[in-house]
Amino acid sequence: MIEHWTKEFIIQRLLAITLLAVLFILCFQVIQFFIVPALWAAILAYVTFPVYQFFNEKARFSSGVSAGVMTVSITLIIGIPLVFGLFILQQEAVSLISNLIYRIRVGYLDVPESIKDLPIIGQQVKDVLWRINKNPEETLEAFRVWVQSHLYYGKVALDVVLSSLAKLGMALMTLFFFYRDGTSLIRQIRQALRNIIGNRIDGYIDSVGTTTRAVVYGIGLTALAQALLAGIGYYFAGAPSPILLTIVTFIIALIPFGTPFVWGGVSIWLLSQGYTAEGIGLALWGTLVISWVDNLIRPIVISGATKIPFIIIFIGVLGGLTAFGFVGLFIGPVVLAIGLAVWREWISNHKNEVFAPKETILDDGKLLASANEATVDKGNTDT
Repeated sequence: MIEHWTKEFIIQRLLAITLLAVLFILCFQVIQFFIVPALWAAILAYVTFPVYQFFNEKARFSSGVSAGVMTVSITLIIGIPLVFGLFILQQEAVSLISNLIYRIRVGYLDVPESIKDLPIIGQQVKDVLWRINKNPEETLEAFRVWVQSHLYYGKVALDVVLSSLAKLGMALMTLFFFYRDGTSLIRQIRQALRNIIGNRIDGYIDSVGTTTRAVVYGIGLTALAQALLAGIGYYFAGAPSPILLTIVTFIIALIPFGTPFVWGGVSIWLLSQGYTAEGIGLALWGTLVISWVDNLIRPIVISGATKIPFIIIFIGVLGGLTAFGFVGLFIGPVVLAIGLAVWREWISNHKNEVFAPKETILDDGKLLASANEATVDKGNTDT
């Protein structure tokens, strides 16, 4: 009878686990597209939640009104630079393509002499330019054929852009509910994890919050400062479309040590166009001013707030970017911060077990011999 009851109980547990696994897989398939937007919304809501609390508690707005004000504000902060940048990018692209087609049509497509004089590819560049300028109509026809044969990639790029805009819209819509119901949601998550892991989960959640805020502020402030300083350099160096370059610099600066690739590329372009003083000046400005912002602000803000070595944050940023995409810039450091918190807790809890069997520390700092050595010495004395 007991054996039969045990088998029935095992079968019921297996069925329950199977149904839960199937339910989890189905839920994951349903929400898979919304995971990344929800993560972005959660990061934005957590970092800016003190501002929401100001509207809700100090200004006495209702939770819905406060959430609406914050959502609209974040939408404008993100949307205005995005629309402006896309408009400038479209204008620059049209201007570049029109100028390129015009130069090909009149048979005057050329590059700076510094590129022609390169030791390996210089002669090949000259040969290609000679063939293009010799028969412009044939070159344009070949270009049209190439574009028509690669229209699929344009469709892929358009799908990526539309998907990204849809995810952005979902993130902003989710952001409203995170503001309005965030406190209740965090309380439920904390209680659920406490039921599984215990009270130690509170320390882990606090570590996640501190790391998230420090990484967002550290990366965001560093990128903004570098972009503004780079924009000043682009303006005085006479670089084309300094506003667009500033926006591109801000995006690239979110990746650690990525800014030199932007201002360095602009410096090389200025040098190739014969603007020697401007190119050298921008390179010096980037090396002596822009790069130092990355070396100072990011480690101070991140490591100073989290008490985590900057190398771990750096690995977390790059590793998260590789594993999870752009949102991994913030997920990676948080995951490593949790791992480091678990490691430190384990070391702290087992420190006495590791050192106690070997030696005992006296109040005055001296070490006593181990119990075995004391026993041996006692035996020798008796002898």
